[in-house]
Amino acid sequence: MALGKIKADTLEHSTAGSLDTSYVVRGSAKTWQVWDGTGSSLSDSVNTSSLTDNGTADYTMSYSSSFSSVNYTHGGNAAHSSNSTAMYDVQAKEKSVILTGSIRLAMLYSTTSSAAAEYPYGCNVSDGDLA
Repeated sequence: MALGKIKADTLEHSTAGSLDTSYVVRGSAKTWQVWDGTGSSLSDSVNTSSLTDNGTADYTMSYSSSFSSVNYTHGGNAAHSSNSTAMYDVQAKEKSVILTGSIRLAMLYSTTSSAAAEYPYGCNVSDGDLA
C-alpha cells in the first residue's frame, strides 16, 4: 500500500475559522508531561519516552523525537495536594541540562525560597522545532 500526502497551507473549520498550517508546525507544543513527583511516574505525556528520577525533586524527561537544537522554550509548574496559597515551579536545573533529546527539571517551592520539594502534580511543556 502506498502512503499518500496531504499538502495544505491553511486549515479551515466550518465554524471556528481558518488557521495557517505554519502555526501548527511552528506554534504547537512539541512535548508535554504531567507526572506525580512523589511517585516519579508519568501520568500523561506527548512525545516523551521516559521520566528518570535523579533524586529529590530532580527529573529528566527524555523525548521520543528530539528537537533540532537546544534553543527551545519550556515552562512548567507543580501543585501541592493541600496548600493552595503557595507557589511551586518546575524549571531546568541549568542551561547545560537542556539537550535536544531530553531536559532535566527541578520541582521547587518558590514562595520564600527555591527549596527542592516533591509534589503530587508536576507539568512541563516545550516548544521549538523538531529535528
